[in-house]
Amino acid sequence: MITYKLSGDYIQLIQLLKVLSWVEHGGEAQAVVSAGLVTYNGEIDYRKRLKVRVGDVVSFEGKQVTVIE
Repeated sequence: MITYKLSGDYIQLIQLLKVLSWVEHGGEAQAVVSAGLVTYNGEIDYRKRLKVRVGDVVSFEGKQVTVIE
């Protein structure tokens, strides 16, 4: 598992996927979220603009990240 240091109150889910280079562009990020391929705190979440905050865990294709301060 990796960590991502948050530099504000939150980061949108699709932005996090791009920052981590788990997807190549925003369109791909939106597609994988819409397809239910991303989990947020252990649950599938279809919200592209979901606000990911400190303590949240996001998983995609066997990779997992925990958001830290």
